[in-house]
Amino acid sequence: MAATGTTRISRDDVERAFQGIQDQIQGTVDDKKQSVLAAGATVAVVLLLIFFFLGKRAGRKKTTLVEIRRL
Repeated sequence: MAATGTTRISRDDVERAFQGIQDQIQGTVDDKKQSVLAAGATVAVVLLLIFFFLGKRAGRKKTTLVEIRRL
């Protein structure tokens, strides 16, 4: 295919194209950020509860009862 007219791509054209791509990506990230933060917070709370209850149980199992009697 022979080009009848040549158009030059200027720096502004390239910057505009990259800006458009960056805006799309940033919009996608902003949309997902809230859901990812909420899921992360939920997982953290669940893990803390699991560790708390496992630690509480392990502490009860290993407690030594010492009885001192006077003679």
